[in-house]
Amino acid sequence: MSVNLRGVFAPVVTTFSDENGELDVKSFEANVAAHLAAGLHGIVVTGSTGEAALLDANERAALVEATRRVTPSDKLVIVGTGAESTRTCLAQTREAARRGADAVLVVAPHYYSSAMTTAALRAHYLRVADESPVPVMLYTIPKYMHFALEASLVAELATHENIIGMKDSSGNRDLWTGYMQSQSPTFAVLTGNAQMFHHAMATGGTGGILAGALFAPAIALDIFDAVRRGDEAAAAAAQARFTPMGTKIVGELGVPGVKAAMDRVGLVGGPVRAPLMSLDDAQRDVVNGLIESAELAAA
Repeated sequence: MSVNLRGVFAPVVTTFSDENGELDVKSFEANVAAHLAAGLHGIVVTGSTGEAALLDANERAALVEATRRVTPSDKLVIVGTGAESTRTCLAQTREAARRGADAVLVVAPHYYSSAMTTAALRAHYLRVADESPVPVMLYTIPKYMHFALEASLVAELATHENIIGMKDSSGNRDLWTGYMQSQSPTFAVLTGNAQMFHHAMATGGTGGILAGALFAPAIALDIFDAVRRGDEAAAAAAQARFTPMGTKIVGELGVPGVKAAMDRVGLVGGPVRAPLMSLDDAQRDVVNGLIESAELAAA
C-alpha cells in the first residue's frame, strides 16, 4: 500500500497484566480497534508512549502482529524501531516489516549523545534507509534525546527515496519551521506535540502522532478537520480544549498519565512497567478533573 502520512495517528500504549506484568494482548487489541473506530487514521506501535524502551524483542514482535491483526489493510501500521546501535535498529526494522509494518519510526540514537554528531546521525539514518524493506520516518524528541535533529540534516535526509517523513515532538515552533522547509510531496512533517497541533496544521503540517488522541480522539480530529476546511475559529476552540490535557497529562505526567486518562474514558490503560510508577491519588485526581472538564469521561 502507499504510505499516506496525512491524518491523526495513535501512538498506542502497551497494556500489561495487573497480575504478572506480562503483555495483555487482548486489551491491547481492543484499544487498537477502539482507536480506529474513533476515526484515527493509523496506529503507531512500540513508540515512546508504548514504553518501547521497556519491552523485549518477543514482546515487540507480538505487539506488531497484534496491531496488524486488528488494523485493516487500508490503515497504516507504523512501528517504532529506533535503537542505540544501527545494527539493532536494522534488526528491529526487518522484524517489524516481516510482521506487517507499513513503515518504521526511527528515533535518533542518543545514549552517547555527545558522540551523535551530524556525521554519525547521517551515517546511521542513511544505512537504515538503504537497508530497510519498508519506508522510514525520522523521529526527534529532545525531551528524551537531549538534543534535536538539525533542520539541515533533515533536509539532506529528506531527499532519500526511502525516507518519507518525520515526527517532531519538540514542541518548539522555531524547530518546526526549520523542519517544514523540507516538506515535499515525498516527505511529510508531523507533530508529536498536542499543544501545537493547530499551529502545526495551520502552517502546512500533514498531521500528528499524538498521545492525547488516545483518550481525546474527537478533539484531535476536530482540529485536523477544522484546519483542512479553513475554519480557524473552530480549530482554535478545539485546540483550547486539547492544550490543558496535552500539557499536564501527556507532557508532565507522561505514560502513567496517558494510561490513567485511558482508564477514565473507558479504554484500558492499566499499569506501567517498572521502573515507571503509576500515578498517586492526587495525580489521578488531576487527570480525572481534566477529562471531566473536557466532557470526555466514560459513564
